[in-house]
Amino acid sequence: MIKDDKRIRLFIGHYGSGKSEVSINYVTTLRKQVEGEVALADLDVVNVYFRTREKKDLMKELGITPIDSSIETTTLDVPAVSAEIMRPLHDKSVNYVIDVGGDNVGGRVVGRFAKQFEQDDYDMFYVVNANREKTQTAKEVLGYIDAIEASSKLKVTGLVNNTHMLRETTVEDLLKGQEVAREVSKIRNIPIKYVCCLESLVDKLPTDLEGDILPIKLYLREDWM
Repeated sequence: MIKDDKRIRLFIGHYGSGKSEVSINYVTTLRKQVEGEVALADLDVVNVYFRTREKKDLMKELGITPIDSSIETTTLDVPAVSAEIMRPLHDKSVNYVIDVGGDNVGGRVVGRFAKQFEQDDYDMFYVVNANREKTQTAKEVLGYIDAIEASSKLKVTGLVNNTHMLRETTVEDLLKGQEVAREVSKIRNIPIKYVCCLESLVDKLPTDLEGDILPIKLYLREDWM
């Protein structure tokens, strides 16, 4: 269960894997399950599209503390993160979710603060989208895991199957991704923690899938997208 994960949860993955959407759905679910402060940090300073910071106002409405750029402006995008990201690392009363930028480039941002993470206080979840180019096989996924672990100086502790085609996602897509995630899990002994799918597909999934089901709302995609 989400509330039983380590206090600090980082989401990493290949560009376009959907980790920002997963992060938002995870943190909104977490907010319903725990007491006290819940914070969501957007550390993606590389890709300017579909970032969790776009839903800052919604996060506040839901009682979630948003943390992102150090520059408060709607017309300027600066590759910087607020010093506020450090506070939840040391305040053990805060449940903290961190949306990391894609690939090893995004991992470097986390690497700057790697010494601040206590080994028994964080989970780093790799988001697998087997429909995304360059992550369609276990070998390809393992290559990205190695690169991100090297740049972030942290270890992946869980896998998230988020294989999708946006609103056109089928059960077959999810099962395809599950096979890739299962092979990675077997090779590296990393558990599959979550299987993400549209809310409309939850009741259609097999009941014996490894990992908890995390229903997904498309917060970052407008209806016309």
